[in-house]
Amino acid sequence: MVLATERGLRGRIRTSLTDWAIHALPEGQVPALHHRLLIGALERVSAGGCDRLMVLMPPGSAKSTYASLLFPPWFLSRQMGQVIAVSHTAGLAEGFGRGVRGLVEEHGVRLGMRLSRVDRAAGRFSVVGLSGGVAGRGRRGGYYAVGVQGAITGRRADLVVIDDPVRGQAEADSAFARERLWDWYRSDLVTRLRPGGRVVVVMTRWHPDDLGGRLLAEDQGWRVMRLPALAEPGDILGRAEGEALWPEWEDRSALERKRVTMGDRSFAALFQQMPRAAGGRLFEVGRLRVELARLDGAGARAWDLAASAEGDWTVGVLVIRGAEGQFQVADVVRLRGDPHAVVQAVLATAELDGRGVVVCLPQDPGQAGRMQVQYLTGRLAGWRVVSSPESGAKATRAMPVASQVNGGGFGLLRGGWNGAFVEELRDFPGGAKDDQVDALSRAFGVLSGVGPGARGVRFDWGVR
Repeated sequence: MVLATERGLRGRIRTSLTDWAIHALPEGQVPALHHRLLIGALERVSAGGCDRLMVLMPPGSAKSTYASLLFPPWFLSRQMGQVIAVSHTAGLAEGFGRGVRGLVEEHGVRLGMRLSRVDRAAGRFSVVGLSGGVAGRGRRGGYYAVGVQGAITGRRADLVVIDDPVRGQAEADSAFARERLWDWYRSDLVTRLRPGGRVVVVMTRWHPDDLGGRLLAEDQGWRVMRLPALAEPGDILGRAEGEALWPEWEDRSALERKRVTMGDRSFAALFQQMPRAAGGRLFEVGRLRVELARLDGAGARAWDLAASAEGDWTVGVLVIRGAEGQFQVADVVRLRGDPHAVVQAVLATAELDGRGVVVCLPQDPGQAGRMQVQYLTGRLAGWRVVSSPESGAKATRAMPVASQVNGGGFGLLRGGWNGAFVEELRDFPGGAKDDQVDALSRAFGVLSGVGPGARGVRFDWGVR
């Protein structure tokens, strides 16, 4: 009977991350609803159904317990691959490693593996598969903990877990520190991934341009699990608006007291996972309506053209004006590319939009700007093309459309581009990017007739 019970336990914890978590957690602790959602996402990572997972939760939500302590040993028992664990300092990374190693020491036989006899340091250890384990007897895996900027040359990874890559607000507000972390992630860490390798980022947001913000802006197929401390409309857990994430740990009244102490900006970043730059708030993004159907009316696609393939984005924002004067952002195209790629994107997008949509182009100062507009206008024969010079402060140009947004006169057609678009509006004019705002301002100016010196073919609002 004892042997049968033990076999059943081993079978459950080797195949179910939930059962493993319940078994390994201290007595009396069980996964809450948001933990079970996280567990499901981590199981998909292990099974290969997701290779890029970003977990955004507030401090104290136990996200590290599940993603950085419980998940790596379970992943190793199933895959016998190589895990690289990253945190903002080597000390924190090794602390997680010590916890993972302790779980393997205590529960390794039940998971179907054991620690290597020679490679057992807290921040660097190896495991070996046992008979009857999921991975198979004799197979080897490894765990390596490293701080941001740490040396990983010569290492390879099947799984990278990045937990708390930002040390604090001062580091998050430093453009130099953000750039250094981004360069290390792109040049050192990601290049260590084996084919099919997976990345899990577990963090609290600090700044619109932090590592999470940059990864989201790159739009490389990340599955994002964002769980704010206080629920917002459309909460993925089904919570009522304002309901606490983990009331057994910290209820709504305690969170509201923190909001008062911290201030809205810090609370929005750390606890709601919606960071905004200091000096933003020209746009009241809460007034934007997410709509399921495209508005019927006249359309204008405005472009903001980047000067090079590096840095800023080339952006095309499609705005529709309805018969009753309401507006909708119906689509956003974003890319980084050389001049040829930009021209091809403008032409291809115009074909998709149709000839009833006006193409709005910026005209940069100087001969090169005039030649660019003339060339694109020539390639867009048959379309209505409007060009306008770039003049005046960006915030001044954005004020008319901001007034329309703040008055509740704008909707967003639901799409994958919504998040990056709303975040840029929220942070403007203090954010790191303003390409989408510039294009939005231009499209709105053309459709509403308040644009700055628009030139081009006149058109009938009834055409669509």
